[in-house]
Amino acid sequence: MLERLTLRNDRLLAEIVPQIGGGLARLDWLDGYQAQPLLRGLPPDATDTPLPGQLACFPLLPWSNRMAPSGFAFEGLRHVPAPNRAGEPCPIHGDGWQQPWRVAAHHDTSLTLSLDRWDAAPFAYTAELHYILDKDALVVELSVRNAGRSALPFGIGLHPWMPDPQGARLEAGANSVWMAGPDKLPLMRQDIPPEWRFASPAPLPQDGVDNVFEGWHGAARITWPQRGLALEVQADMDYFILYVPPGRDFFCFEPVDHPINAHNLPGYPGLTVLAPGASLRRRCVFRGAAL
Repeated sequence: MLERLTLRNDRLLAEIVPQIGGGLARLDWLDGYQAQPLLRGLPPDATDTPLPGQLACFPLLPWSNRMAPSGFAFEGLRHVPAPNRAGEPCPIHGDGWQQPWRVAAHHDTSLTLSLDRWDAAPFAYTAELHYILDKDALVVELSVRNAGRSALPFGIGLHPWMPDPQGARLEAGANSVWMAGPDKLPLMRQDIPPEWRFASPAPLPQDGVDNVFEGWHGAARITWPQRGLALEVQADMDYFILYVPPGRDFFCFEPVDHPINAHNLPGYPGLTVLAPGASLRRRCVFRGAAL
């Protein structure tokens, strides 16, 4: 049976499934007796072994999004992670999202999970994932420690899924956007086109977007006026990926600390080179509010 662990206070209900990538199965805003999804919840007809992509959120480590199929070079060596999703030639999202995590501590409003990937290649690591309910906010802290024998560039992100893209309005300022080729890997960085500017609240582009935005100030606000609900996202990261597939009932606003395929961009932008035994930690806060 799938283990579902619950965190609850007067404002929020969170459900975590440690076996499925340590991910969130739901995050709901509690308004009296009614629960409204802040993140898309696991479908009621989901099996006992749902796919990570059916969850409300899952962690991204030791990197986010796609890496070129040829891998990457670092300090004179080439490292080639294997593709890890059916039909996708690029290795994607690292591998933490595909592993069962271990419960280290569980209380009414907090949960700590851990993951050991000592034998993974090229990234051997250990990780911790903390979920904490604090009044109207879910705090997510994710850390990774290089357990390998040599330094490598690591990155962290989160992959939340939000409901109702047609009714949502997004506010999230950024300086530029990376445009992608047919392989969905970035080709060039450019000014943000008018229809993708969210410096002030704006509807989502319904004709589709799947791009990484750079120069984010680490704060975003999503409102659903018809639902009377808002979600604020705060993170110590400089990038976000906006994924709005046309005609679907979800969208993704993903806080990440590096652009797509950063391992193959000059200077490994956003990535942190960790020596053996060194750690990287990131924090993200999801705060609900009634409008």
